[in-house]
Amino acid sequence: MSARPTPGDTPAETPANHDERPAGAGDLAHELARLDTERSRPDLRLETMDVAGLVAAQLENDRAVQQAVEAAAPQITAALGAVVSRLEAGGRLVYVGAGTPGRLAVLDAAECLPTFGAGPETVTALMAGGEDAMITAVEGAEDDARAGAADVRAAGVGPRDVVVGITASGRTPYVVAAVTAAREEGAATVGITNNAGTALAAAAEHPIETLTGPELVAGSTRLKAGTAQKQVLNMLSTIAMIRLGKVYGNLMVDVHVTNEKLRVRGQRIVMEATGAGPEEAEGALAAAGGHAKVAIAALLLDVAAGRARELLDAAGGHLGAVLPGQGAGR
Repeated sequence: MSARPTPGDTPAETPANHDERPAGAGDLAHELARLDTERSRPDLRLETMDVAGLVAAQLENDRAVQQAVEAAAPQITAALGAVVSRLEAGGRLVYVGAGTPGRLAVLDAAECLPTFGAGPETVTALMAGGEDAMITAVEGAEDDARAGAADVRAAGVGPRDVVVGITASGRTPYVVAAVTAAREEGAATVGITNNAGTALAAAAEHPIETLTGPELVAGSTRLKAGTAQKQVLNMLSTIAMIRLGKVYGNLMVDVHVTNEKLRVRGQRIVMEATGAGPEEAEGALAAAGGHAKVAIAALLLDVAAGRARELLDAAGGHLGAVLPGQGAGR
């Protein structure tokens, strides 16, 4: 990964040589010149604008994000089929990225535990350069195709898993090599890019192309491209968790209670789902070991927490499946 201010999709090697050596400067310049995310906007003279004008310019530029994500909805839907089926089979959702996309991937994976009770055994992320790259640019990490393949294999990726590569350019060697290696290991593969017809799209079974176009600051893909990537990651993880039964109504019933705020949230979730008062909900949560879904089932079925847990386990964790007349919500 480059030490420049906008890491994640910096010049490296051509996709055709992603496991050999960097492309020549001429080849690289030609390749980057073809990317919409690298194009400049000569109509923008940002240094001449006041703050209000800059705010308006960025808002106008960012309107393309939602349009790009909406246009990719069929691709997102197809990718989710692979994600859900692998997770239902006990596999993992494994994100792979470098620079900004890598940081977004780590963030989305980390938040699945407190939100859905899904830890790294279910959703995890591989980032070029490792943990140090979360806060400091690790020189050359994104250019290291061999490391991408090695990290996937070291993580034990296999046929039950789905690997999602994220790169604005669609050409980052670490990411393309990781997705290629994952596919060789039998994993389902998804590629999130912000350009059309890229090496990552060719490497992945399920390409998701959110074509956000040129950035407000030319080439700074932490802007529109990064926002679109986060939206797609939000959908992949959230919708997959909903389909796995980790949401009831629109309540995060598998919330992982790790602090006072989440304890209060868990209590409120139990109250809303069951109509119980604060003390009854608190008692049911305590009996359920802080697990809102178990507390809800115990209250609605009028059974002990242990029995509620058994019923939920038998139903694959789907609360609706154990409640009379509600079905599995599937």
